[in-house]
Amino acid sequence: MKSNIWTIVRKEFARFFGDKAMVFTTILMPGLLIYLIYSVMGENIGNKNKMDADHPATVYVENMPESVAPLFDSLPLHVVTSGFDFNTLYVDSLKDKECNLICVNFPKDFDLMVKAYDPKSGLPAPNVRIYYNSLSANSKIAFEAVRTLLDGWESSFCNRFNVNAQIPGSEESFDVATSDDVLGDILSQLIPMLLLTLMFSGCMAVAPASIAGEKERGTIATLLVTPMSRHELAIGKILSLSTFALLSGLSSFLGIILSLPKLTQADESVNLGVKLSYGMGDYVMLLVVLLSTVLVMISIISIISAYAKSVKAAGTMVMPLMIVIMFVGLIPMFGGGTATFSTLYMIPFYNSVQCMSGVFAYEPSLSHVIITVASNLCYTALAVYVLARMFNSERMMFDK
Repeated sequence: MKSNIWTIVRKEFARFFGDKAMVFTTILMPGLLIYLIYSVMGENIGNKNKMDADHPATVYVENMPESVAPLFDSLPLHVVTSGFDFNTLYVDSLKDKECNLICVNFPKDFDLMVKAYDPKSGLPAPNVRIYYNSLSANSKIAFEAVRTLLDGWESSFCNRFNVNAQIPGSEESFDVATSDDVLGDILSQLIPMLLLTLMFSGCMAVAPASIAGEKERGTIATLLVTPMSRHELAIGKILSLSTFALLSGLSSFLGIILSLPKLTQADESVNLGVKLSYGMGDYVMLLVVLLSTVLVMISIISIISAYAKSVKAAGTMVMPLMIVIMFVGLIPMFGGGTATFSTLYMIPFYNSVQCMSGVFAYEPSLSHVIITVASNLCYTALAVYVLARMFNSERMMFDK
């Protein structure tokens, strides 16, 4: 009995460890990819909470009091107290979520007001206003640093002044990021990953069964002996499979888009009671990007399926691609906004994520969309050529 058990064990061990691809995808790849992904995520998330030492935020201070000036000198920030127009900074610079500054406004004669203030009088204390943009990492970090500094100094004066105190009846907001900006930022981080995952699921549902499945059943031979070129066969496979995958992705996409108005009608206490302001042009750009992305995705999975010997093997071999796509989809969550260099929009999947993120963040770029779609079509054409060459290889098609 024991000899029979060990015979089976040895047989399975020989089968498993004799397949290098299975060993890599089952044992080595998960730990390696998780290490790389978590390392990159940890580094980027940590950087989001740190000030850029080479480009520290600028603090523009209006009416800097003599008593406070030495405190600001201790901050690792660039402090400017003259030579600027406060309103221009607020309107033109601070409202840009890529800004690298905050604006601090002290009341005139601040030192005299603090000395003369009587907490028992019932009158409001002098109020220091700090304007910032929470969507800019450096602006938010600088705000926290200045507020902490002033709060600590305030405690030594027995609360003789306030920082960003809300005046009763006033709707003044010190965070210049609007509800639309905040919601757009949230959607730009979440939806690209969700759409990529849904499209990948659609591609996985049709591609391996169409190519690896036909190899496994032997029906691929019937197609290969028909009077058609291998390029025609490759193009037909990719176009048909892309259509199925796109329909699956569109269904999910429509579900997301149609549910967004319901999401934005949530309780106003969580500051989501805003209306989406995406236009038809935004949706057209999203649709074009999704279509070109599906073509690249289905092309790569088709090549992997043509190389695999069975549907099960194809599913195993596609796992690294799935993890890479999920990782790319997570980039907006811990990245520094959308990419600005046009060459980055030639990187497959990354370009699609950046375009989608830009649209949902109300920062669409037609030129970036054109570069993305053009590069994706080029990659698809290259994949069609590779797939046709694979169809020409009898060893590739009939090797069991």
